Amino acid sequence: MIKMNTMKFKTHYPSLILFLLFFVFNACQTGSKKQTPQRPNILFIMADDHAFQALSAYGGPLADLAPTPNIDRIADAGMLFNQCFVTNSICGPSRATIFTGKYSHKNGFIDNTGGSKFDFSQNSFPKELQKAGYKTAVIGKLHLGGTPTGFDYFDILPGQGRYYNPSFINQQGQYEMEGYTTEIITDKTINWLNSVKDSAQPFMVMMWHKAPHRAWDPGPNELGMYEDTTFPEPESLFDDYESREAASLNNMTIANTMFIDRDLKMTDQPRRGLNEEQLEKWNAVYGPIFEEFKQKNPTGKDLVRFKYQRYMRDYLACIAAVDKSVGKVLDYLKETGLDKNTLVIYTSDQGFYLGEHGWFDKRWMYKESLNTPLLISYPGVVKEGSINNDMVSNLDFGETLIDIAGGEIPEDMQGRSLLSVLKGETPDDWRKAHYYHYYEHPSEHNVMRHYGITTDKYKLIHFYYDIDEWELFDLEEDPHEMHNVYGDPAYADVQADLHKKLEELRVKYEDSDELNQKFIEEYNEKVKKNPRIEYWKYW
Repeated sequence: MIKMNTMKFKTHYPSLILFLLFFVFNACQTGSKKQTPQRPNILFIMADDHAFQALSAYGGPLADLAPTPNIDRIADAGMLFNQCFVTNSICGPSRATIFTGKYSHKNGFIDNTGGSKFDFSQNSFPKELQKAGYKTAVIGKLHLGGTPTGFDYFDILPGQGRYYNPSFINQQGQYEMEGYTTEIITDKTINWLNSVKDSAQPFMVMMWHKAPHRAWDPGPNELGMYEDTTFPEPESLFDDYESREAASLNNMTIANTMFIDRDLKMTDQPRRGLNEEQLEKWNAVYGPIFEEFKQKNPTGKDLVRFKYQRYMRDYLACIAAVDKSVGKVLDYLKETGLDKNTLVIYTSDQGFYLGEHGWFDKRWMYKESLNTPLLISYPGVVKEGSINNDMVSNLDFGETLIDIAGGEIPEDMQGRSLLSVLKGETPDDWRKAHYYHYYEHPSEHNVMRHYGITTDKYKLIHFYYDIDEWELFDLEEDPHEMHNVYGDPAYADVQADLHKKLEELRVKYEDSDELNQKFIEEYNEKVKKNPRIEYWKYW
């Protein structure tokens, strides 16, 4: 029989209890750490003017002719969004919305050409990520002017930047580089990733490309890659804009506005900014094409068709370089093991026209420019190969990244975090309608100022300023938005309901006719002071 020294046990009893409590607490903590995923690194890739129609993950007639296998890898590993809408379909304002989580009238950057400037002193998602303990960087095209804040590191193109031999601006100032901009941005991103990959801090890097922005200069490795490919014409290439007055006033058609020399390279003048080796490769491709063009001298619809094919071949060659860039960075993540805990986003600052309605460029609230591609992979959270049809927006990007980083979403941001959507758990009160507002008029493309609402089934648009026209589209019966049914008695109830919902959204986002008038007056004052605004330099 074992005798216990009860006095000794009583003496050590408090210590034993504390030891047991400490042991249980640590066990619980260890268990909770295993259940809670580590905060992910974030790789935010954005192209400029990348149409969803030119991304093979979305299918369509270009998928087999000009595939994007590396960008598609993000969709295969994560989620593809079919309805990601922008709030204002033009470069700078879209980027300002992404940064701030606010509509243009709230962040102050409403257009590119009316003198708007982005105020970097305001809050932004990169600043909130810094507060949450992230290292942050932006590399490539920012296009917001000024000196970026919210970043531990920046290395950006001034303004639009050049495709070949670009200038860059970093903390030390501006400098020149030789090479093709898409490839340079890629290498810079990998170099930065190398510098932080062993850090205990999570990181967020924005690799924002210039391509495939106008004037669509293919890289030396992509020159001529689609010269043997004939791309199918969209049904509306020769749209006559019947029943759509605002559309009929446009100045952005392939037929009349796309320059045969500067845009499509049909000239005997040497391409500016290329070195001798680059120019030799360039002329070897475009020289023979130009000679054949002069001999055939197409006119009328034949000229439009020629211009369309040239546009598509150059535009898609630029995207091919972006796709290679994405593949190179994804391979780097895999080789270093960073892929296991890195969230990857691929998107564009807005959609783009590839001949639909006879157009290139963006701006309109019609589908091709309203709808931007969005692919997100998030290991352990997003189901591989999932497709999402919820109505999401670039208004939501900043809030999503702050939420995922474990930060506090500022109350004045107007979007919503997509984290629950990424998990496949879309909230019951998720948006069923999206609000849009475009301001840049007068400008070189003559796209009228307009605002409107889109739902899954219908779209209502109001064009204003020097026009007062309404358009209503039945998106199920007329997915290409060719037939304006505003005022049709058959749609009277739908029209009334959309007007009501539109006003509700304007109240929700604090937009109004009074604000519109204020912006118009400010614009007119700027034009009086500087009547010779060179719109083209803001492309």
